[in-house]
Amino acid sequence: MPARLRPTAAIASDAILVGDPGRALMLAQELLGQPKMSNHARGLWGYTGTTPAGHELTVQATGMGGPSASVVLADLAELGVRRAIRLGTCASLGDLELGDLLLVTEANAEKPDPGLTAALRERLPKSNPGRAVSLDSIYRPERDLPSVLAEGADMQTAALFATAERVGVAIAALLIVVEKSGMGELRDEDLQEAAKRAGRAAAGLFSP
Repeated sequence: MPARLRPTAAIASDAILVGDPGRALMLAQELLGQPKMSNHARGLWGYTGTTPAGHELTVQATGMGGPSASVVLADLAELGVRRAIRLGTCASLGDLELGDLLLVTEANAEKPDPGLTAALRERLPKSNPGRAVSLDSIYRPERDLPSVLAEGADMQTAALFATAERVGVAIAALLIVVEKSGMGELRDEDLQEAAKRAGRAAAGLFSP
C-alpha cells in the first residue's frame, strides 16, 4: 500500500494531475462518465472513471507545492500510473496574458516527455511552448523573483518532472496563466473554462 494515498477504487494507468481538490472534482465531472472517488486520504481527492471514448482515466489532486506533488506521483506510480499530464496554474513572467496556456518544455532544467508534450501541442495549437520556473513560493516581491529565462512561475512542475523520471512515468505539463504583474488575477469562471478546455484535450490524448 502506498504511503500517502489510500485508494478505494481502481487507479487507471493514465492520470490528469491538478493541485486543487475542487478542480479535480470539477474535471472528473466534466471528463468522466460516473466517476468514482478513488482517494480521499489527506484531502487529496482523486476520481477514476471512463471517458466518452471508453478509456479509463484518473483525475488526482496533488496538493500545494513540489513536495506534496512528488509524493502523490510516486504513490500513483506504485498503483500503476504510467502516463500523466499536470494541468496547473502559473504566474506570467513575460509576455503571456491572463488565461493563456503555457505548454512546459522545461522546468528548472527538468524535462517532460517529448511525445506527450508534442501530442498536447497538436491538440492545443494555441498553447505557448516555453519554460517554467518552479519556486517554493510565488508570493514574493517581483524584485526577488529569480533571474531566469522563463515564461511562467509555479510551485510543482519541476518536482513532478524529476519524480516522473525516477519512477518511470511519462509526463507533460500544461499551465494556465492566472496571475500577471499589473494585470491582477484571472476570474474564477475564466479559469474554470480554461481548465475544462485543457482537460478535454488531455483526456482525448489518452484515448485509444
